[in-house]
Amino acid sequence: MLIAARPRRASGRTAVALAALAVAGTVVIGVPGTAAAAPGDNGDVKIHNPDTDPGDPRNEPKVCEFYLDAVNFDALEHFTYTIDGQGNGPNAGTGHLEGSATADAQGAAHTGTLTLSDGLYKLVWKGDNWQGAGKQKVFTVDCTSPSPSPTPTPTPTSTRPGGGPGGPNGGPPAGGGGLARDAAMGPVAGAAAVGLAAAGGAVWLRLRRRPHGA
Repeated sequence: MLIAARPRRASGRTAVALAALAVAGTVVIGVPGTAAAAPGDNGDVKIHNPDTDPGDPRNEPKVCEFYLDAVNFDALEHFTYTIDGQGNGPNAGTGHLEGSATADAQGAAHTGTLTLSDGLYKLVWKGDNWQGAGKQKVFTVDCTSPSPSPTPTPTPTSTRPGGGPGGPNGGPPAGGGGLARDAAMGPVAGAAAVGLAAAGGAVWLRLRRRPHGA
């Protein structure tokens, strides 16, 4: 008669090992991936002229006075920043600035108007809980370049007869023997007219004195 073999009970050591493996697998599955981005390090900061509106996407790398404009960060995130001269050449800036700012509910923040001596500078913008070097921008401060002079408006010239303002406007008034006609007669023409009149009078008198029929 065949007798079925009874299954063997797992030993105590085997059961403990299996339980430990199950717990370890649960822990490994529950650990988030290490490649996830650090919270808050997802926005950007720009250099702006004072007359540029906050939120403008342009970066203005050459300024005189300026401000820092941060967008798309976490709400109410706190930042610190430093600005120092960049490079070792003659164009490197010699000034230094540092400060802090806090984002609003939309993740935006900006500083007041800042000033530095002329030169090349680097901005480092960093959140309180960031890892790494933070956001960086290189820009130039230049307050010595002259502004372009406005082009002067040309003065209009008169096209009326007789020249500019105050000159005669139009021809002399119409009419016989007017003052304008007499005034327009030059001294030579006047002398010739007087001479002709005198000669005519002398001829008339001579003809009157001659007897009729002569």
